Amino acid sequence: ILFVLIALVAAMTWIVPAGKYQMVTNAALGKEVPVAGTYAPVEAQPQGITAVLLAPIDGLYNHQTYTAGAIDVALFVLIIGGFLGVVNKTGAIDAGIERVTTRLNGREEWMIPILMALFAAGGTIYGMAEESLPFYTLLVPVMMAARFDPLVAAATVLLGSGIGTLGSTINPFATVIAANAAGIPFTQGILLRVILLLVGYVICVYWVMRYARKVRNSPESSIVADKMAENQAHFLGNRSETMLEFTPTRKAILILFAASFAFMIYGVAVLGWWMAEISAVFLAAAVIVGVIARMGEETFTSTFIDGARDLLGVALIIGIARGIVVVMDNGMITHTILHSAENLVSGLSTTVFINVTYWLEVLLSFLVPSSSGLAVLTMPIMAPLADFAHVQRDLVVTAYQS
Repeated sequence: ILFVLIALVAAMTWIVPAGKYQMVTNAALGKEVPVAGTYAPVEAQPQGITAVLLAPIDGLYNHQTYTAGAIDVALFVLIIGGFLGVVNKTGAIDAGIERVTTRLNGREEWMIPILMALFAAGGTIYGMAEESLPFYTLLVPVMMAARFDPLVAAATVLLGSGIGTLGSTINPFATVIAANAAGIPFTQGILLRVILLLVGYVICVYWVMRYARKVRNSPESSIVADKMAENQAHFLGNRSETMLEFTPTRKAILILFAASFAFMIYGVAVLGWWMAEISAVFLAAAVIVGVIARMGEETFTSTFIDGARDLLGVALIIGIARGIVVVMDNGMITHTILHSAENLVSGLSTTVFINVTYWLEVLLSFLVPSSSGLAVLTMPIMAPLADFAHVQRDLVVTAYQS
């Protein structure tokens, strides 16, 4: 599907007129931003078959400029896959799961609001997205052991982090960048975002808990009931009937496991880390886990590689998806699409303007998957347009991040 989208976007470069805004460097952001009203046609740069084939490669690493694309995200996915493989090998997670499910016997659904609150915190603090990927693999066996289905695990992670990101309050990669690009303090409009966060959290928790209870009481009502046996064999097949001992070593590994994610959140939110630094954290954590568990060199290496292999498909998809944006940028049609959006919202009433802005940002997010990239691209244009429509700029920022 992604390759087809790349080909379709390449075909668009032969039809859609090429154009470009004048760009200026925003000192606060340290990035170039487009100047509203400066769009001008440029010479067309149609993309051919070679560009389509190179797009996934350039999505990871630009072969012409030698600059990184999404390769840092892909490497993060592989490293954290290896980290999870090593942790799983120790049996610490399984032992911890058994301890939790034993303690919450009959009340397993209360894991859902607690976990969703943690994911929502990650979303609102730093826009938790790619970082949530390993939790899907981690939580599926937890939820299935509690007599739920894999969708409960997926919804807990996806809706938790998603509602947190939707109600971003201090997210430096979305709210703060967008507010700076719009020329306003990021605290402006924060009350509305907090309300969005809380209301969305309550609705999502209610829905997930309601579905979880339904599945636990009536397994055949699961949306994936037809795959129940297959899922149990895949996710719970290696679980022993004998309860694993929750040894001090396994406790130490679980503490290190939790500390690694807490350190990641602190580094991203406070220290300004991104993929390289947090990848290093999990690489170091994997080595430490191996030492604590007294793994041999060969066992550790093979286990780490097997864990990375499990997420190899995800890493490749990240590069292919970024290739869509590469073709758009090389074909010089990204700014043309943005210019069409600028014309669309000019002269609208206040109510219509903010609603059109919201859906416009939704559509553009498919073309520009980077939250910070979308903010830098659209806010310098949408914020001045909001002034003409007598709309507060913080509402435009909220519409963008939502």
